[in-house]
Amino acid sequence: MINPKPLFIERMKKLIPDENDFSKFNEIIHKEPASSIRCNTLKISPEKLKERLEEKGWKIKQPFPNNKEIMIIENSLLPGSLGKSIEHLLGYFYVQEISSMLPILALKPKENELVLDLCASPGSKTTQMSATMENKGTIIANDVAIGRIRILNANLERCGCSNVIITRHDAVQLCERLKKIGMKFDKILLDVPCSGEGNTRSNPKTFIMWNERMIEKLSRLQKMIIASAIDLLKDNGEIVYSTCTYAPEENEENIDFLLRNFNLKTEKIELPVKIRHGIVEWQGKKFDKQVENSARIYPQDNDTEGFFLAKMKFKEER
Repeated sequence: MINPKPLFIERMKKLIPDENDFSKFNEIIHKEPASSIRCNTLKISPEKLKERLEEKGWKIKQPFPNNKEIMIIENSLLPGSLGKSIEHLLGYFYVQEISSMLPILALKPKENELVLDLCASPGSKTTQMSATMENKGTIIANDVAIGRIRILNANLERCGCSNVIITRHDAVQLCERLKKIGMKFDKILLDVPCSGEGNTRSNPKTFIMWNERMIEKLSRLQKMIIASAIDLLKDNGEIVYSTCTYAPEENEENIDFLLRNFNLKTEKIELPVKIRHGIVEWQGKKFDKQVENSARIYPQDNDTEGFFLAKMKFKEER
């Protein structure tokens, strides 16, 4: 077992001050998360997929009545069984952690909308959006590294996503190019690169790589990315910012930055899991009260990985 660094524990105790609550957090971050998948409704219905998987001896649970596509595999499978199954190879499902599905449930992309996915690879959320939109409308899915683009393209092809245009650019540079040609989007997903603190259950090596300087560096990068994207949003458009980390410098601080520098407001988020409100103060910094509308997802609340998301739109007087 890889133990977290003392400074990480110290920071998390400030975020989770209740001793019993923190004890539950500290226990669960060392346990592997449940195996979860998302039915790809572009190719098969949740009912038919569940039937097929149960015929293989998989025990399938659908925890959310209004989101039947979200499934948990309750029994233990042999290593590699998920990825090697014929249903996965055919694109009937995507192996995706439940917390990773939440940004799209919050963004709610609709048929025939124009959507920007600025940091798209490996494509879990892009394919989820494509299915939600029933392959109608257009998604521009961007990433910067050619290796990540290959993975993104492979997943889009496997899942039958035909309404996606892939671009390979630095996120800030792409936004500048799109501004010059006057493009505006109905929805924008900013699932930005982050320190990954929330992924320690599936990737314990995160504990080894973790350090505050990385958080500070990523926070600066994130601000550059999100600031460059705002002018691409339509007047009535919506934007979701998300990370898989707990660090306020990468989360609430960035939402506060947007609220103070752009004509934006936060929206309340409804999700099928337990959420905690965003914090309004950290390390002596006080944030805009609207930051409370952000959602913190903790593993001890939902038996998932950790996550953060916020939903924003322009103020009416714009």
